[in-house]
Amino acid sequence: MTRTRRQAEARGRRAEGWAAFWLMLKGYRILAMREKTASGELDIVARKGRILAIIEVKARHTLEEGINALTWHQQQRIIRGTSSFIGQRRQYAGLHIRYDLIVIRPWRLPHHSRQAFWPDGRGSQNFN
Repeated sequence: MTRTRRQAEARGRRAEGWAAFWLMLKGYRILAMREKTASGELDIVARKGRILAIIEVKARHTLEEGINALTWHQQQRIIRGTSSFIGQRRQYAGLHIRYDLIVIRPWRLPHHSRQAFWPDGRGSQNFN
């Protein structure tokens, strides 16, 4: 692994740690972090009440860069990974699934976009 790749990996781990901390402050229970599935990795899986939140974390300099970094292909990978996750953990099958995005920016509070995208491909306008 190159030095640049190691630095990016470390930056991503720190961002995911901050995001998990932020979610816990908001009352979420973290069920999994960096969950490996057949189709890829789910950054954070958290629960709050009847909601199972699948959270993608992006560390970027601006909010716009973070939002734009969540591509359609990544969304499809996350959706497939969620199916795999729930298939292995049937106790979560009855919960409402929500796909969120948290953007971590330097010297700013984390920005949590609830329902950042929908499984049917619709984008969300809830980026506030």
